[in-house]
Amino acid sequence: MPRPLSDLPKAHLHLHFTGSMRHSTLVELARQQGLHLPDALEQDWPPRLRATDERGWFRFQRLYDIARSVLRRPEDIYRLTRETAEDEAAEGSRWLEIQVDPSGYAQRFGGLTATLELVLDAVNRAAEHAGIGIAVVVAANRTRHPLDARTLARLAVQYMDRGVVGFGLSNDERRGRARDFDRAFRIARGAGLLAVPHGGELLGAHSVAECVEDLGADRVGHGVRAAESPRLMELLAERRITCEVCPMSNVGLGVAERPEDVPLRRLFEAGVPIALGADDPLLFGSRLLAQYELARRVYGFGDAEVAELARQSVRGSAAPETVRKDMLKGIDDWLAADGPAA
Repeated sequence: MPRPLSDLPKAHLHLHFTGSMRHSTLVELARQQGLHLPDALEQDWPPRLRATDERGWFRFQRLYDIARSVLRRPEDIYRLTRETAEDEAAEGSRWLEIQVDPSGYAQRFGGLTATLELVLDAVNRAAEHAGIGIAVVVAANRTRHPLDARTLARLAVQYMDRGVVGFGLSNDERRGRARDFDRAFRIARGAGLLAVPHGGELLGAHSVAECVEDLGADRVGHGVRAAESPRLMELLAERRITCEVCPMSNVGLGVAERPEDVPLRRLFEAGVPIALGADDPLLFGSRLLAQYELARRVYGFGDAEVAELARQSVRGSAAPETVRKDMLKGIDDWLAADGPAA
């Protein structure tokens, strides 16, 4: 029998706040509020998506915004984080860095600062409840003005001692170049936050290169298009810049036609550090464990290679050193346990 992947300690570094919600919770909250969900978010869930053109991305974003609209009360935020922490713990995730753009909730919860404080309190309670570590990445929206990103970077820095560990940049990379946000990332990096922008998902290798060279990325959200450039893969491997690869998200958005087309094996063999992520389980229908199952079933990763993927997720994280050591030991113990030869 293969070693159970749910027992393998992992760090989950690419999970969006609203996108982490359970589908059952979305449906229940919508009914409580008398909100009609489109078929794609209810009986036809998970939705069929394709974001390789502008119309497809707009539909994806619209569904995401509808889902976010059910989070109307502080208790909804506490519920989401508690359930997310429970789901992470059940799948062997011992450390989670959840990404949130406070701007998307600020109008409902009293402004940017009040929203971030609410999220951080909910995250801390959820972490204690589930017995895992959780930190927050504050993400700017690349479709908004770079000045907004600078405001968020300063806010993120103010809450470094309360659980903020990184600064990100998300949304459609075709609508906002990474280099336009360099000043926001200088603020974040200068204070010691990890730089974790999205890149190399809807655009090619040059998008990843901009994240690295212009934003000083420590990790790149997705980054799979780096596989189009051997030279870039060599650079990522040399600088130990982790790519947060989310296979089912790539398929769901049409970045890859099939799971087999996601270049996970090519990146891994080129020495690029990888942290598998689920991105938005609410819209793609699969959580973190399913990505590890794909690594084993579709990409042919043996147990020793799967364990190395888990180690790379830990090394790419902002987890405290004691947590890292404990997780790395747990991975070694998992691999040493009785099971088939790797």
